Amino acid sequence: MIFEPEMYCSCAQTEELDGTDARTLGGSGLWVGVLSRGDCLLEGCEQPGHSGDVLLGAAPLELTPQSDCHLLAARLTGYCADAYLLRLGAARWADGASCPGAAELLAQLHGGGSAPMAYALLCAVGKADETARPLPPLVAEALEAIRQNYMALYGVEELSEQLGVTKSHLVRAFKQALGVPPGKYLTNVRIEAVKTLLLTDEYNLEMIAGLTGFSGANYLCRVFKREVGLSPAAWRAAAAPPPAVPKLPPRSAEMFV
Repeated sequence: MIFEPEMYCSCAQTEELDGTDARTLGGSGLWVGVLSRGDCLLEGCEQPGHSGDVLLGAAPLELTPQSDCHLLAARLTGYCADAYLLRLGAARWADGASCPGAAELLAQLHGGGSAPMAYALLCAVGKADETARPLPPLVAEALEAIRQNYMALYGVEELSEQLGVTKSHLVRAFKQALGVPPGKYLTNVRIEAVKTLLLTDEYNLEMIAGLTGFSGANYLCRVFKREVGLSPAAWRAAAAPPPAVPKLPPRSAEMFV
């Protein structure tokens, strides 16, 4: 066969999440899913998914239901799926209204659909990455304040004072919009900043703590181990790039007798 549709887009795997148990979607390629019931958190995504939303992203995708959920997802592989991922960037939830028909195509793929059906699903979600639910103004302002000043922000109390609202009101609005409280989000931002600094050998832990808003190296280590599961030193060792392999001289420079 001269033309093989599977090279461009095919369904390598389908998964169904039904209930309240957390699930990790693995494997290579693009995961496309439709959340038909409940609310679900996606690790690394600011906004939780709600019923009707579309899941898009590359593995691993860590899903944590916030209520009784139902999600049907398919892992698409091939040249077209890879090209979609390059444009997509970070995994996200998108508004399902932008891709009508995706739920039906997923159900058919789950039942054993063919490669053309996988390509049709990819086309159906072609503009899903362009949609996102707008955040409430207070939450958007809080996010911006955390991102701009996480290294000097004392905590949620100071943040709520800056925004002119009570701490309880900020926590309630933030958690309702993003699924996590502002204190947890602030910690996550600081941990990501720590990881960035750990990728170089220029800073010791005490300096990194000061640059990312932690009170000291000991406190940084405790929080980092709790959130990541590794100590900063172990994470730095695991994330270190492999030693460079010297390149062989080009064969055009060789002489044969």
